[in-house]
Amino acid sequence: MPVPDTTSLGGHWLVLALIAPIAGLLLAVLLGGRHAQRVAMTTIALGTIATMAVALHMIDSGDAVVYRLGGWAPPLGIVLRADGLSLTMMLATVAVLAAIAGFARADFATPLGAREARAPFVFWIMLLGVWAGLLVAFLAGDLFTLYIALELVAFAAVPLVCLDGTGETVRAALRYLLYALAGSVLYLLGAVLIYGGYGTLDIATLAVAARADTATIAAVALMTAGLLAKTALFPLHLWLPPAHAGAPAAASALLSALVIKGSFFIVIRLWLDAFGGVVTVGAAQLLAALGAVAIIAGSAVALRQPRLKLMVAYSTVAQIGYLFLMFPLALGATSRGGAAAAAAGGILQAVSHATAKAAMFMAAGLLYAALGHDRVADLRGAARALPMTVAAFALSGIALIGLPPAGGFLAKWLLLSSALDSGQWWWAVVIAVGGMLTAAYVFTVLSYALATPQTAVAVAPVSRSREAVVLALAVLSAVLGVAALPPLELVLAGRELLAGGTR
Repeated sequence: MPVPDTTSLGGHWLVLALIAPIAGLLLAVLLGGRHAQRVAMTTIALGTIATMAVALHMIDSGDAVVYRLGGWAPPLGIVLRADGLSLTMMLATVAVLAAIAGFARADFATPLGAREARAPFVFWIMLLGVWAGLLVAFLAGDLFTLYIALELVAFAAVPLVCLDGTGETVRAALRYLLYALAGSVLYLLGAVLIYGGYGTLDIATLAVAARADTATIAAVALMTAGLLAKTALFPLHLWLPPAHAGAPAAASALLSALVIKGSFFIVIRLWLDAFGGVVTVGAAQLLAALGAVAIIAGSAVALRQPRLKLMVAYSTVAQIGYLFLMFPLALGATSRGGAAAAAAGGILQAVSHATAKAAMFMAAGLLYAALGHDRVADLRGAARALPMTVAAFALSGIALIGLPPAGGFLAKWLLLSSALDSGQWWWAVVIAVGGMLTAAYVFTVLSYALATPQTAVAVAPVSRSREAVVLALAVLSAVLGVAALPPLELVLAGRELLAGGTR
């Protein structure tokens, strides 16, 4: 992962993309009150323009976009770098954020006549904070800046869990905070060991200099453990279901779709970039084994949940497991094409999950608002009362199952191809079983929602514009496979993937 001697063409757009949410956050705090929502919406629009500009430059050059802060070279200077994986996550983030912001306007609007309300003010500020932290994670070129990203995301995300202020959600937020802090401590300890051994935390430098000694292996293990706690990979997932299920629908969508992707992306940076020559296929098999357990156990528990939102939360635990199947497939591939397929499949699975799960959580929130409950067994008549919402849930379910033409289908197809290419057939079995379990709980919900009720169902009014936003995001998740197929090479732009057979 070499870094150019100077800032690349289009590098200034990286700075603008990163500055947008930070400046928006500060401006929202300064203006306060009912202005926070307007600032957030404007910031998302400006950030989308900057992200699209970065994408156009990368498409034109076919290489990574780089910006050196202050013109200083690593290891003394800080480098912002967007390769294909970074750009893919940036694009997915602005798309999901725009949908969440459009959905949340009704729930987090400052009441008429009030100068300021706590929950709306906190929500819009923290939304921008999460976005800023994620951008730092996607663009940072050194391990310490990645640590800062982890802290930004965690401290912006925790307040979103307990916006309603109830004792249950406060306890869930505190549990999340403890896991996040423990993860940060482990990551920082590993970074200290790396700096002591190499005198640098620059990823590009470490990719060349890293050696498989005891200190380096211990450091990578510590950092990985910390990141797994933040990503909620089994068995470090206990904080996720109560946190995601108890938060408001828009906050749950943000937490599940985007927040956990930041720490997962940093695992990619560690395992495939900085320490690609240190980590072994055996270690990657262990990581994927935890993912496999998460897929099976999370899906089985989701299938047994009586509440819709809790079912969707445990579904997130399961879907996280798919993300970690990419590591043994990328590191153990027998060809460069197999490694590329695994890396592309992993990142596309993250994008597909982000769009589908955000839409699913928001659909669950609309069902709760309309029916006054989210009991799965009492959803009869929901499809007749809220056809757009139930359609959005169904399309999101198609993406999670991995049916064509959804993005989840393309992602799982790439992972399956890589598994067969490398002879690791057991991961193909896990993917197939996980898909069937996902179909079981998705179809369970739909069977109840489509059933004819025995008595009239009382339905509170729900804004059609909110339903339209959720449906649009669900449609995106359902057709993402077709949309991502032509520019698939762009996902791997600016990367030197490990060629298989070198270990």
